Amino acid sequence: MTHVQSGPSATQMLAWLGADVVKLEAPTGDITRQQLRDLPDVDSLYFTMLNCNKRSITLNMKSERGKEIFTELVKSADILVENFGPGAVDRMGFSWERLQELNPRLIYASIKGFGQGRYAKFKAYEVIAQAMGGSMSTTGFEEGPPLATGAQIGDSGTGIHAVAGILAALYQREQSGRGQRVQVAMQHAVLNLCRVKLRDQQRLAHGPLREYPNKTFGDEVPRSGNASGGGQPGWAVRCAPGGPNDYIYVIVQPVGWKPISGIIGRPELAEDPEWSTPEARLSKLDKMFQLIEEWTIRHDKWTVLDRLNAENIPCGPILSTKELVEDESLQDEGIVVKVEHPTRGEFVTVGSPLQLSDSPVDVRTPPLLGEHNQEIYGELGVSADELAELKSNGVI
Repeated sequence: MTHVQSGPSATQMLAWLGADVVKLEAPTGDITRQQLRDLPDVDSLYFTMLNCNKRSITLNMKSERGKEIFTELVKSADILVENFGPGAVDRMGFSWERLQELNPRLIYASIKGFGQGRYAKFKAYEVIAQAMGGSMSTTGFEEGPPLATGAQIGDSGTGIHAVAGILAALYQREQSGRGQRVQVAMQHAVLNLCRVKLRDQQRLAHGPLREYPNKTFGDEVPRSGNASGGGQPGWAVRCAPGGPNDYIYVIVQPVGWKPISGIIGRPELAEDPEWSTPEARLSKLDKMFQLIEEWTIRHDKWTVLDRLNAENIPCGPILSTKELVEDESLQDEGIVVKVEHPTRGEFVTVGSPLQLSDSPVDVRTPPLLGEHNQEIYGELGVSADELAELKSNGVI
């Protein structure tokens, strides 16, 4: 019973791990089938990239017959996942207590925007979760506004957290014989992903954060651009020919300074007491990366990557979405995959990032709306004649 992104991302991962995932949709379908369409009258990429390896049924949960059918579905299910607004499933007549009566082994997972506190009834979207989970206040440059990250840490990030809870509950059920409720809030998941910033919030009580490039500090963690903020300083430096993604991110470890000095043509800095130690460099990180950039700007990012990797310097080029889609290595690894769709033709999506030695994942096309109605409802004993009647009555 999931829609849009947070829930579907969780159930798609479960499907890749081997679950038989039945996507229950209203007769009008998941709204993302129609959102951001690039082709008319075809399920959008938004939908297809989040719903691979699933089966689809339609059901009107406002109808009495629909509720009866849903009751039978619940009795045979291992896991129910939903990401409706707070209380929506309860209002349908299926509280956690009722679901337990129907199936004591059921694992019921809910994804919400917020926990049970003051924000419980707020509506949540991806960037709202980023805003209220600590991400936006710490993303961007010091003098600029808070920024959202392009990674969907609010939606898909919460979905992955939900998968962890579901699998734990499933494993515990093997011992206890009982299902349980799994609840994950988007704000909580984002905050978990921002825990290093809470680390730094507490460090502020003892003075400035020296690993940050910021010159002044208040009483909260500042935005610090592309600084790593960790134990080893890092920054994105420009490369030739100077396009929007002609950058490489470089980490300067203590053992890396001498080879970097040689690569950039300043070998004397390896012995200069003003530069030779991490402590000496810490107060002038901006100047250090400026020196590195004076060399990288004369070379393309792939040349820089090869030169730095040859000396075991941690680094990575900034890869655009176009470069990622076309990356042959990622295609060979099965993380960028091509999938045939019955109405749109071939599309590219992200494969399973979880790779198990005995459980390879074959990414299969997402279902058309209600594609498996006859198959799944037939398993529940609904005849072909009744299916036709349910369709004409708007129940499916």
